[in-house]
Amino acid sequence: MSRFNIENKVAIVTGAGSGIGEGIAKTYSQAGAKVVIADMNQAGADRVVNEIKQAGGEAIAVMMDVTNEDQVNAGVAKTVSTFGGVDILVSNAGIQHIDAVDELDLANWQKMLAIHQTGAFLTTKACLKEMYKNNKGGSIIYMGSVHSKEASKLKAPYVTSKHGLLGLCRVVAKEGAEHNVRANVICPGFVRTPLVDKQIPEQAKTLGISEQEVIKKVMLGETVDGEFTTIQDVADVALFFAGFETKALTGQSLIVSHGWFIE
Repeated sequence: MSRFNIENKVAIVTGAGSGIGEGIAKTYSQAGAKVVIADMNQAGADRVVNEIKQAGGEAIAVMMDVTNEDQVNAGVAKTVSTFGGVDILVSNAGIQHIDAVDELDLANWQKMLAIHQTGAFLTTKACLKEMYKNNKGGSIIYMGSVHSKEASKLKAPYVTSKHGLLGLCRVVAKEGAEHNVRANVICPGFVRTPLVDKQIPEQAKTLGISEQEVIKKVMLGETVDGEFTTIQDVADVALFFAGFETKALTGQSLIVSHGWFIE
């Protein structure tokens, strides 16, 4: 048996109706976890649940806007009533907005921070209450970014939000330790998801360059091999953090970026 075992663990993955969240949910299921697909897109969540079940796994879908405390609490309550508890939270739900600071609307700034930071807080708070019971413990994993460490033009609210997740993670690692809860951040480079595909023409228009130049120079120019990080790359790191049961790595962030950012 692998040391990094999550068999029969219960994992909530937000934003799991597509992209990175879907990849993590399926990887967890393949490792024997019971998975909760938390997403605002009911059709996407249902599809992922069906695919997991067809592969022999256990999964349910919960409708969850991570900025809505009632929906978050209801989703965690449904998880507990269905599977008996929560062992792993992957706070993955996120969006992107491209704009220069001097052109950025306050509403878009607030929306970005609400989803990435307030959403991480609300889901963490709800899951910690379950993880703290009887010191059962667990793993909180935040989906950061290379932009948790680095800045790029046109992404002020995203960069700000992703930097903030490092702070939240470190506090949760300190507070959660006595309850056997660990907290970590995954910091991927560019992953070819619908979120990234949407950015390519937006950045091309704003920067006045071709879409191919956006990919080659802006997104992959600082990598060691000109390659996108894959969903499976990120999912494997999420599996590692979830299954690493000692506190030796709590409060840490791991960059998964083909060498784009090295520290």
